[in-house]
Amino acid sequence: MTPYLRIVRGDATPEEIAALVTALATRQSSHTEPETPPEPRRQTWRNPARGMRKPVLPGKSAWRMSALP
Repeated sequence: MTPYLRIVRGDATPEEIAALVTALATRQSSHTEPETPPEPRRQTWRNPARGMRKPVLPGKSAWRMSALP
């Protein structure tokens, strides 16, 4: 079995090696998580409220506008 990690220079303590392995493992695991897909956009073209008329404001010819959609 070939080692995944080999120390070329220096004299590392077991604690230092454990810290290095932990840092590499967390870095690798953060890149392998799948991204959440974006939420689909709401389509308002088929919304029934879109066909409703706007409120009638009092004023000149307001009675005519009350009959229009």
